[in-house]
Amino acid sequence: MSEEQLSDKHITVLLQEAVDSLVTDPAGVYVDGTFGRGGHSRLLLKSLATEGRLIGIDKDPVAIAAGQQLHAEDPRFEIEHGSFAELQSFMAQRDLEGKLDGLLVDLGVSSPQLDVAERGFSFLNDGPLDMRMDTTRGQSAADWVNGADEEEMVRVFKSYGEERFAKRIANAIVKRRVDRPFERTLDLSKVVAEANPAWEKGKNPATRVFQAIRIEINNELGDLESLLDQALEVLKPGGRLVVISFHSLEDRIVKRFIRRQERGLDVPAGLPIMDSELNKRLKSKGKAVRAQDDEVNANVRSRSAIMRVAEKIQ
Repeated sequence: MSEEQLSDKHITVLLQEAVDSLVTDPAGVYVDGTFGRGGHSRLLLKSLATEGRLIGIDKDPVAIAAGQQLHAEDPRFEIEHGSFAELQSFMAQRDLEGKLDGLLVDLGVSSPQLDVAERGFSFLNDGPLDMRMDTTRGQSAADWVNGADEEEMVRVFKSYGEERFAKRIANAIVKRRVDRPFERTLDLSKVVAEANPAWEKGKNPATRVFQAIRIEINNELGDLESLLDQALEVLKPGGRLVVISFHSLEDRIVKRFIRRQERGLDVPAGLPIMDSELNKRLKSKGKAVRAQDDEVNANVRSRSAIMRVAEKIQ
């Protein structure tokens, strides 16, 4: 998701569609794995009965503060500070493994994170080169940019940014940091732009590189793969998995995971085996959902959103 696609105020994407797809039992237990500023959680709580329960998870300390405020307003809600890759551990602490009615994750970066220059995500507004979702731990973008070797940068820019000029840009970064380490976002953005000989019309030349660095230091794709595996253990039969993605790398992981779990064990063609023995664990619920025209017109960032829904079958 590019920075140009984001509005000043965060607007939750596919809000009603996600909640409608997730909630099958108003008295059930649900997890919002990416609480953000609580858009999905607040509507979820309106959809739950008095005995319903909702647990939010987020890396961002600012999101945690918002979650604590929501908990004070509604005791059916509670918040955990951490990655959704810790899902199974959080549920084990509550004796909820295999008991969840639904799990929702919205993989988009929230507008407040990008709009506040001090968080270091922005290639348009100057700030410290940070980019950590969780500012209390881990390696900052500056640490990575100043320490990674050229080969590693090329891998990250190609794999996570799909940047065709990855080698040229990485070489420029390595050469420049010899004289002066990178500390600010606009400094890095300028070097990337100067090393990029061509870019898509209407898109900042640093878009793909900044996306790639953000994904790398926050382990976004690794956390997603871990979450999907854990979802099979925490959901109960009939429990729903709802994932909203904003770029092809995320959606590809989700789509392939659901298909693999629908298919079950990979066995040689012609092998005499009963369907019940294939260990199929998920069933896709309808086609992928995209934002309607009215939502896209009101919020341009919803244009790239895609939602997939699956149900645990055993």
